[in-house]
Amino acid sequence: MRIRRRWVGLWLAIALLVGLAAGLLPTGFLGESHSRPQPTALGSALTTPDIDPARLRGDVEALSFVRYEAGDRQRAAEYIERSLTAAGWQVARQPFGTGETAGENLIATRPDAPPDRPKLLLAAHYDTVKDSPGADDNATAVATVLEAARLLDSQDTPCALELVLFDREEAGLEGSEAFVADAARRQGVRGAVVMDMIGYGCDLAGCQSYPAMLPIAPPTDRGNFLAVIGDLQRNPYGNRPHPDLIQAFHQIADASSADVTPVLSLAVPLLGDLTPDLLRSDHTPFWKAGIGAVLLTDTANFRNPHYHQPSDTPDTLNAPFFLGSARLVVKAVDWLLHEGDSQA
Repeated sequence: MRIRRRWVGLWLAIALLVGLAAGLLPTGFLGESHSRPQPTALGSALTTPDIDPARLRGDVEALSFVRYEAGDRQRAAEYIERSLTAAGWQVARQPFGTGETAGENLIATRPDAPPDRPKLLLAAHYDTVKDSPGADDNATAVATVLEAARLLDSQDTPCALELVLFDREEAGLEGSEAFVADAARRQGVRGAVVMDMIGYGCDLAGCQSYPAMLPIAPPTDRGNFLAVIGDLQRNPYGNRPHPDLIQAFHQIADASSADVTPVLSLAVPLLGDLTPDLLRSDHTPFWKAGIGAVLLTDTANFRNPHYHQPSDTPDTLNAPFFLGSARLVVKAVDWLLHEGDSQA
């Protein structure tokens, strides 16, 4: 996750302050999942296959090495591509940049997918900062993409699933910028679910922190939730609202009870250059292009003391929290493929 220290807190503080002043934020915008208004009911025929915890853990362990230099990033890309191909997906590589700034995104599609359907993206970055093996940042998210590839088949759904693994997020969102800049790649994309650190939870009082200028009382001092951060309708880029993306995660959290990680959500007014800390992960290029996107995160350094450190290893993750987060993502994506395709 490419963030300055305290970026998540600044997201919350600035977005809450401006959103409250402008009357843009919905009631209960930072409430627990049970306080959210209910969208349409889950389809009775929708049954998502369950995640294999051992397989999920195995992918995290296989990817938990420093993925900073070009050769190490290529090693990670080859592992990802082999895994996706074995699950029946067709993988294309999107090179970008030159020399030291060169990188390569991976885009996976089903070879038998019907053409001309709207697309939902499930995305994560696979690079790390220097000297960190990046188990939480961001092997947890990549492993969840791989598990979704094994479990979900969108051949008969109204919306097609596309899996995207971004390179060089830590260098300045270069991979996601390159993806969105390609008109052919973004054509038909109705929304993006972007994951960046979803495997660290803590349930001790005081383990979740917030900035001092937060204009409301923090909802909890325990890091036992996954933050879902989405965009609002009004911003300088003319982005359209996509409330269905946020609501899908509340819908699944409410329906699944203890099976998945609880959700706290925030709808953010995009304020351009005045709030650069709102724009520091791979959802940002989609927002700027007018494509609805949500970021899922465990709030990084406001909870995880191993953020961008050599100690970001598999043994420091919270396994039940990670499993619940991965279940939440796969189930919500499955719901969006079946139910959430018409309001892009």
